[in-house]
Amino acid sequence: MGYNYRMAHLTISEASAQLGISIDTLRRWDKSGIIRAERNAAGHRIFDTEEIQRVEQKRHCREVSDVDQYKVLRASENKLYSSIDLFAGGGGTASGLENAGFSHQLLSEIDPSAAQTLRTNRPEWNVVEGDVAKVDFTPFYNEIDLVEGGFPCQAFSYAGKSRGFEDTRGTLFFEFARAVQEVMPKVFVGENVKGLLRHDNGRTLQTMLKTLQSIRDEKGRHYKVAYRIVRAQYHDVAQKRERLLLIGVRSDIDSPILFPKERDYIISLWEAIGQCPESPGQSYPEKKRKVLEMVPPGGYWRDLPEDIQKEYLGGSYHLGGGKTGMARRLSWDEPSLTLTCSPAQKQTERCHPSETRPLTVREYARIQSFPDEWQFAGSISQQYKQIGNAVPSNMAFHIGRAVRAMIEGRTNDEYIELEEVEPIAPVDSELINHEVAEQYSSAPTLF
Repeated sequence: MGYNYRMAHLTISEASAQLGISIDTLRRWDKSGIIRAERNAAGHRIFDTEEIQRVEQKRHCREVSDVDQYKVLRASENKLYSSIDLFAGGGGTASGLENAGFSHQLLSEIDPSAAQTLRTNRPEWNVVEGDVAKVDFTPFYNEIDLVEGGFPCQAFSYAGKSRGFEDTRGTLFFEFARAVQEVMPKVFVGENVKGLLRHDNGRTLQTMLKTLQSIRDEKGRHYKVAYRIVRAQYHDVAQKRERLLLIGVRSDIDSPILFPKERDYIISLWEAIGQCPESPGQSYPEKKRKVLEMVPPGGYWRDLPEDIQKEYLGGSYHLGGGKTGMARRLSWDEPSLTLTCSPAQKQTERCHPSETRPLTVREYARIQSFPDEWQFAGSISQQYKQIGNAVPSNMAFHIGRAVRAMIEGRTNDEYIELEEVEPIAPVDSELINHEVAEQYSSAPTLF
């Protein structure tokens, strides 16, 4: 590529010249996690030359190879660990954990189409379709290595009043905590959106942590708990997606709490979908297609003529905020923006980089790192929803590898070791059993 990378670090002006892009673009890439920057003593951004090389190689990946570069991570493991997957959806977490060496003993899912997706792809899995509140987990007590669940973020009626499990009844987090209580796995992993950190001024997360710390069994075993934001774009996923992980290790397991360490590279959209197999997908109305035809790769509504901006955005034009998802076309050289449940929603547009159309179902699935053979049941809209709601399979793979390391009591440079969260407050919590949960299974939940 003809660049000279003799210096260990470059200023933002030097990096801009080396890459042939604007300083504003470099700032945006730094903010969105495409390229890492450090700050010098004066507070100015500086860029490592290896980072510059890495980004430059990604930008030229379409020029040097026409081979399909899509990869779904799989490990060859003789020993399998047992797991239970709650709120399993279309199987993003389940497939990734399977690839990391986990054997699912039970998968709970309420949506019929998603449950059918799981059965279609893995007929041997024990898929329990219906309300998780009606599932009895006690037969699995002391028999399971991992309980995992991506419970929705919901309001707590008694948040912050130190009632332990009582704070969370009527929510799906309660069912996750109940499963952990009834099973007492070696490790649990809870997954949620990054916004949980700020939900109800942080009280919701504090209530969850307090609840998980209060879990005990008759042997006195409990959990060391920690949490961390995990960024999918640094875990072999062609997508900028941030999730909050809550990880607990049972007190009799001699291991620190481990999280997967970020890789020193990203996966570009071209690597994921540049040679994607054809599949069904949504289409734009002609009027919308003509508008998006004017948007360049990586651009959005601000790249439109002002009169078109006003017409397309309507009343949103005069509102605050960047509205960066509107009329948004993706770029081949970057990871995708976070996928939503539909690629053609006006507020969260995900237009193909070079064709003026929404992403197809298979392109959606590849961006979420599902294997190509993974099939989705239901209507096109239901398939998009299953994929958009999923935890990326490759990210789940890396999480699963960290869980294996905890169970096996080993640490290395692949993992980040975190201290457990200090107990928030002692709580007077009863042991939760199936009969108690049944009593509250009809309690309202807030979505």
